[in-house]
Amino acid sequence: MKTVLITGVTGFIGRYIAREFAQAGWSVVGLGTRPPENAPTQDLLRYHQLTLPSPDLAILIEQLQPQVCIHCAARASVPLSVSEPKADFTDGVVVTFNLLDALRLHAPQCRVIYLSSAAVYGNPKTLPVNESHSLNPISPYGYHKLICEQLCREFFQVYGLLTATVRIFSAYGPGLRRQVIWDICHKALTNPVLNLQGTGNESRDFIHSRDIAKALYLLTEKAPCHADVYNLASGTETSIKELVNLILEQLKLDIPVHFEGTIPIGNPLNWKADINCLKKLGFLPEVTLDRGISVYTQWCRAELMG
Repeated sequence: MKTVLITGVTGFIGRYIAREFAQAGWSVVGLGTRPPENAPTQDLLRYHQLTLPSPDLAILIEQLQPQVCIHCAARASVPLSVSEPKADFTDGVVVTFNLLDALRLHAPQCRVIYLSSAAVYGNPKTLPVNESHSLNPISPYGYHKLICEQLCREFFQVYGLLTATVRIFSAYGPGLRRQVIWDICHKALTNPVLNLQGTGNESRDFIHSRDIAKALYLLTEKAPCHADVYNLASGTETSIKELVNLILEQLKLDIPVHFEGTIPIGNPLNWKADINCLKKLGFLPEVTLDRGISVYTQWCRAELMG
């Protein structure tokens, strides 16, 4: 039986990845910082509570000999990267280097899929943005993701470690308690007026967590892992105003909406991905935004209203 090691398995996306691989018959071993009771144990063969970087990581990899490693562990907050850049650098860059080096030394046959972000593009000059577009991060989060991408390229080119990078755009799905969709739902359900940052003309390319997990599994099967890079998104641009209308419709709420006009530091204006590289491997998103938001708003209402 094949073994996959998932770092950050207790995080939002990590849980979906664990379920995808478990359902495909893999042995799933997860790493996370949370106690075992917060891990998706129903999908895991083993769970290790480990705060990275840690010398125990190399020992575990040597014992485990995974065929695949999905590296999700990192902070996932642009605002926190701005206010706490050192911690973001450590949790992103230092942890990624140590992981790649441990795999190089103790499991050199392992295929590594690194979860990067569309934040490496900053504000793209043209849309849709493809993988060869210039990289101009506008936040510490984006800069640190870019450094990690370069580390993946280094470890392939210098040491032959098989790596692939996935630039995830705007992920969402039940379980996500941050970022714009959660912010809109939370405020709409708990306030008489929906006050939001920005102008509403900003846009994102949303991708459901189930589709993310399916794409990552596909990459482990079909990607050459020669430091290749893939955009992971739906390929559809949605303005924040459109998103607000969809969410309020699903929540059956009719409340005033006010955009404050301020755009937080590090937030891009518009995103739309070219996903042709993934399509060539056979990937097509299955969860439409309408369907995904319908399920998400039901989950969010249950979380907030009991």
